[in-house]
Amino acid sequence: MSEYGSEMMETGAQQLNLADLLQVADAVAREKNIDREEVLEAMEMAIQKAGRSKYGHEFDIRAKIDRKNGGILLARYVEIVEEVENEVTQTTLAEAKKTKADAELGDFLIDPLPPIDFGRIAAQTAKQVIVQRVREAERKRQYEEYKDRVGEIVNGVVKRVEFGNVIADLGHGEAVLRREELLGRETFRRSDRVRAYIYDVREELRGPQVFLSRAHPQFLAKLFVQEVPEIYDGIIEIKSVARDPGSRAKIAVHSNESSIDPVGACVGMRGSRVQAVVSELQGEKIDIIPWSPDTATFVVNALAPAEVTKVVIDEDARRIEVVVPDDQLSLAIGRRGQNVRLASILTGWDIDILTEAQESERRQEEFHSRSKIFIEALDIDDVIAHLLVTEGFSSVEEVAFVPEENLTEIEGFDETLTEELRTRARNYLAARDKVLDDKRVELGVSDELVEMPNISLTDLVTLGEAGVKSLDDLADLASDELRDILVGVKLSEDQANETIMAARAHWFEEEDAAAAAAAAANGEGENNGSETGEAEAGETDA
Repeated sequence: MSEYGSEMMETGAQQLNLADLLQVADAVAREKNIDREEVLEAMEMAIQKAGRSKYGHEFDIRAKIDRKNGGILLARYVEIVEEVENEVTQTTLAEAKKTKADAELGDFLIDPLPPIDFGRIAAQTAKQVIVQRVREAERKRQYEEYKDRVGEIVNGVVKRVEFGNVIADLGHGEAVLRREELLGRETFRRSDRVRAYIYDVREELRGPQVFLSRAHPQFLAKLFVQEVPEIYDGIIEIKSVARDPGSRAKIAVHSNESSIDPVGACVGMRGSRVQAVVSELQGEKIDIIPWSPDTATFVVNALAPAEVTKVVIDEDARRIEVVVPDDQLSLAIGRRGQNVRLASILTGWDIDILTEAQESERRQEEFHSRSKIFIEALDIDDVIAHLLVTEGFSSVEEVAFVPEENLTEIEGFDETLTEELRTRARNYLAARDKVLDDKRVELGVSDELVEMPNISLTDLVTLGEAGVKSLDDLADLASDELRDILVGVKLSEDQANETIMAARAHWFEEEDAAAAAAAAANGEGENNGSETGEAEAGETDA
């Protein structure tokens, strides 16, 4: 509320002439940037509250300020009703007609009251009411102004700092910059200028709140939009951003015009553009990465400045295995894993880093373990087993069910050897499945679970050992719980959800059957009722 308005209320409303009342309303409306009508309504509420304090809170006393001359009408209202429930605020039509001949139900009898001579306490109370109403109107106006500005960068002045949280004046309202949304060791003092990103505007119990951030990834993106005209014009597109606020960031950019280098445009002449962003972010190091639609290329770019020699992609698990030279391992991982973590966020893929030596050692282990499986399962010598592994076969299932030509194409494999290997593989799988099925039955796992998608017999044994033995047991699980039980199995979240929904299908079938039975029962009851009615009518006619 304006100082002028506050002083007028504190000295007492009895000193306030009618013209001054409208001047106060205009002054407050201009200062707080709210509607004059809302200020006048707040004043009416204050006068009304003072009137009730003087004449009695049980009365329905209302105040009205004339919008043209500032005149104040204070009156007691009595409602005309059929049946009186409150004798103080209501009256019957018969009683009302004694004082007002044309009175009707629903009307009010208005009894004007003399002007109030405000004392200091009454004036202070009125002031509090006005201040509260004006503050509510101001917050409402602030919410309406900023609710559609989420995602913008705003400039403000620090008004105060409370427990590390910065309260900023944006000119038309206040905003909160929480301590966790600041950069590292960044501090602000009263009257400092602050630049931040609006990430949320919401209504809370204490009123609408505007929340700012300097640590949000989109703050970095919006700063580049302001500094790089090509991004603002849509020629260059920011694909993704990853930040370790105050320390390091990666931003992936792509040019929609082949003649424009997106990285060079973001860096600017002698680094002027990126340096402006770095300065605003208190020296945060920024890696500008060229985006690529090819996942492998994008991941390699994201891990810069480390060199990458090999990339292996697992589409189902959304994991990428990256092999780097031995001397590049620490650079690829970064201090405290920062480089690989930011690259993972930037690309949206889980990234595993291996050195060439580690990758070679692991490949050797896989080669020997797979060869051993083939030797034991198919009863073959190590030469044939090694050939199968070298040609990319990783499981007995592949040998049993891949097209025959995939085996005959291997050097030294004829049709006779191929058929023998396929027969042995199928016999091995049948015997293994028999053992697993017997184990499943022994554990008490329901036959219904065998039909569930994405679940093998091995998985059923694992589930049985974990106490999941019926459709209801499986249906009660969340996808994360199912994946935790089947640890080591490449079961995606979508596959887990599919399996659980298949287990829950019988719930819906039972509900549908119950609903159908209830509907049928209701229909039969109605028919019986109709037939009974017809029979009774027949008897009456007879």
